[in-house]
Amino acid sequence: MAEHTSSSITIEAAPADVMGVIADFDRYPEWTGEVKEAEVLEKDDQGRAKQVRLVLDAGAIKDDHTLAYTWTGEHEVSWSLVKSQMLRALDGSYRLAPAAGGKHTEVTYQLTVDVKIPMLGMIKRKAEKVIIDRALAGLKKRVESGAPGSSDEAASS
Repeated sequence: MAEHTSSSITIEAAPADVMGVIADFDRYPEWTGEVKEAEVLEKDDQGRAKQVRLVLDAGAIKDDHTLAYTWTGEHEVSWSLVKSQMLRALDGSYRLAPAAGGKHTEVTYQLTVDVKIPMLGMIKRKAEKVIIDRALAGLKKRVESGAPGSSDEAASS
């Protein structure tokens, strides 16, 4: 059975600002080290990504895959693998919780990766941890910098 890896970080921004960056898939290559390409293939009736094709290079895990996204309210998004060259499963989620009176957000990222080729569980969990840690650090930097995709840019446009 696949085990999951999770980690959390606090970002100095409101949950809506954080989710704005998470939902802006076109800009993922700008701030996530592992995502080299991102293409929204389908949107839901609220204009949010429903299926996204991603080209990933996370060292031990390199792949071109499609994920299906499910949006739960304003503070959670989860995904599951639709198709992949190398992966058997890639399931994860971002959960956002307001903190410090809504001026900070606790972001929890959970990820489960299963590859088609044999790989030691220890190596697979290390790859999951690297993906999560880099994604959370990149998300924090992106949101707090006011870079494109954050609310500062949206408010000024």
